[in-house]
Amino acid sequence: MTRGGRRAALPFFFVAQLMCSLRRPAFALAALGLVAGCAAPGPQSLEIDRSIQAVSQSSRVSELILHYTVSDTPRSLDILSKRNVSSHYLVTDETPPRVYQLVDESRRAWHAGESEWYGRTSLNASSIGVEIVNRGPVDQGWEPYSEQQIDILVRLLRDIIARHQILARNVVGHSDVAPQRKQDPGPAFPWKRLAEAGVGRWYDEAKATQLTREYLRKGLPPASVIQQKLRRAGYATPDSGVLDEATRRVISAFQMHYRPAMYDGEPDAETLAILDALP
Repeated sequence: MTRGGRRAALPFFFVAQLMCSLRRPAFALAALGLVAGCAAPGPQSLEIDRSIQAVSQSSRVSELILHYTVSDTPRSLDILSKRNVSSHYLVTDETPPRVYQLVDESRRAWHAGESEWYGRTSLNASSIGVEIVNRGPVDQGWEPYSEQQIDILVRLLRDIIARHQILARNVVGHSDVAPQRKQDPGPAFPWKRLAEAGVGRWYDEAKATQLTREYLRKGLPPASVIQQKLRRAGYATPDSGVLDEATRRVISAFQMHYRPAMYDGEPDAETLAILDALP
């Protein structure tokens, strides 16, 4: 990403690929100098022909994982660029915020750690990580994200999602994919606002209201059913059949994302209704 929102020039590789696809004679001589790029030297000067590209392919990126840094901008940059942890992007808390790209999207950043989402594990290999400069838990609760941070974040995420065709359900927080050990981006993060801007998943609020009344009238299902519902929503959840501490941490992570006003880990009627109302 370039500073000031300017688009980078189209890389030579893509220009060459375009010219390689041209077949009309009128372009033959004009393209002659670029055709060599279709058979550029490879390892040990091996000539590799890249003029034919398979139609059966897609991005390796499946998830977009959001984090807070718990540090200010200078320290966050130092940690994410020089320590044993990294992210693809960092959104600062400056005015206006700046976006740093610290790892190329084609490479693996070390941001998710031990993680799981919809049965896929080791998400560093299949995700893009975005860190937001935010202190997280503070004395008065949780530090809010600035309006400018969220505006810039929405623009960044829309671009990433479009290029990699990431599903809405796979735009998640670190706490969603690692609920046993992480809380970021925390309950102050405006997931609903992002969903309204076309970034991420949200639930049918009218349906959730109706289902809440039904759960209050009929009662809650057993723990095994609640665990199944959480797994269907993507969360790595124990299959113990009891509301153990590990399951409660998963419920808390889910609530932090979809009902941040109360994330106590208790499977109440509203929480179950929201689970059922997810697309």
